[in-house]
Amino acid sequence: MKSNMLGIGSMARASGLSVSALRFYDSAEVFVPALVDRQTGYRWYGHDQVNEARLIARLRRVGMALPAISRVLDHRSDPAAVVALLKAHLRRLEEGLSDARRELSAVEQLILGKGRSDMAATESPFRLSVDGPRLFEALTTVRFAVSTDPEFPMLGGVLLEAADNELRLVATDRCRLAIASTPATDFTARGLNVIAPTAFIDDLLAALEGQADELTINADEDQIIVTIGTRAITSQRLDHDFPDYRRLLRTQRDHRVEVDAAALREMVRGAAAARGMTDERHGAESGVTVLVLDDTGVLSVDPEAVGGHRRVGVNREFLLQAVDAAAGNQLVLELDGPISPIAIRNPASPDRLSILMPVELPAAE
Repeated sequence: MKSNMLGIGSMARASGLSVSALRFYDSAEVFVPALVDRQTGYRWYGHDQVNEARLIARLRRVGMALPAISRVLDHRSDPAAVVALLKAHLRRLEEGLSDARRELSAVEQLILGKGRSDMAATESPFRLSVDGPRLFEALTTVRFAVSTDPEFPMLGGVLLEAADNELRLVATDRCRLAIASTPATDFTARGLNVIAPTAFIDDLLAALEGQADELTINADEDQIIVTIGTRAITSQRLDHDFPDYRRLLRTQRDHRVEVDAAALREMVRGAAAARGMTDERHGAESGVTVLVLDDTGVLSVDPEAVGGHRRVGVNREFLLQAVDAAAGNQLVLELDGPISPIAIRNPASPDRLSILMPVELPAAE
């Protein structure tokens, strides 16, 4: 069957989308492969998906955001709806061009020595510059942990926090926590602590895909502005306080084990979930994986393990997402027991960390 399909590299060449873009669109459920190898995680696509991928590539080239692209794909059988979506996007582009013309006119006035005092009066109190690809990697690392629970609006985005010449990004849904950071320059952002809404983060990820330039982040009491070249992406900041995530960072976990990421994925996908157990937090039912660290320091997946072992239950999908987000061949797992959080680190990228809260396991009989 796979012999009649396209691997992710072949689909990238046929469609004009990069391999990293295809992986991102899969995780965002915008364009999913026809088949994913359970053993290796490798993605396979059907030849009939090439046109759809090319359509996505064209829409991305004109700056259409992911939610709008999803709507176009969902309404392909309704030409009138598609035309309306395309016209709406064209209007936004035209409005953006008008905004750019106004900004360039202001720049011209500054060069001529006019308007300097107005600019100083409206300058954002927080500003920093970061490398585009590094920010893309950091956002990809934390995006999977953003909450979708309307009862916790303060978790419905990514915390942007600046300190010590770096930008830290944090996301949590109370069951998992993801942290990543990236160096920052042009630094006038000490004290920056804003929550960027999920839709803004997704638009930013889409805009950063394939970008190699530095970008500037500005924030004030009301909004966040990311400037990439001549393009500005703007959003209102969430008017909430992000919870104190640092207490989880201070949790001491004495047992560390190095694992091969591919082998761990294979173990998790190949092993049965704990019998009769599911994790239904956040309305998404998932099987529970039981990780076991035996007395010799060997990690395994064993849903039937009982006394004499350090064992911890974890949401299977959350674990696989955290392993993928770590983006490393060798990972370090830190775990102690059934009631302690699990930490997943990439030794090659110490600025990345995922923490998963355990699922309560039945007591050993």
